[in-house]
Amino acid sequence: MLALPLAQSTWHGPEVAAVLAISAVALFAGQRWAIALIVIAELFLLPTVWPRAFLGAAGGGDLASRVVALVTLAAIVPGVLAMRRAATVLVVMTGRRRTQQICRRVHAGLLAVAAFALLVPLL
Repeated sequence: MLALPLAQSTWHGPEVAAVLAISAVALFAGQRWAIALIVIAELFLLPTVWPRAFLGAAGGGDLASRVVALVTLAAIVPGVLAMRRAATVLVVMTGRRRTQQICRRVHAGLLAVAAFALLVPLL
């Protein structure tokens, strides 16, 4: 939610933050699938937020923008820590048997998306 006032970028951070907010409401309503959507939305929000916090991109690096980006990064941490649980939910959502091997593969895929999201702004 804190990333909504930031200027748009090629990754459309405000739109992803809106999806994140709706997913959080679904999670509060007891929908287990929402944790997977929250983790994916947070991973897509990373390329928008972390350069603003550390590289001072978009907006000249003013203090207010950096503080909002840092607080947003801190708010993303619990979702990233729930990545293993999200991988399990994603396996169940696809209708496949939930085995330890499949859950590990999906978790590795989510970690690869996270690494890609962190590297994209540097390119």
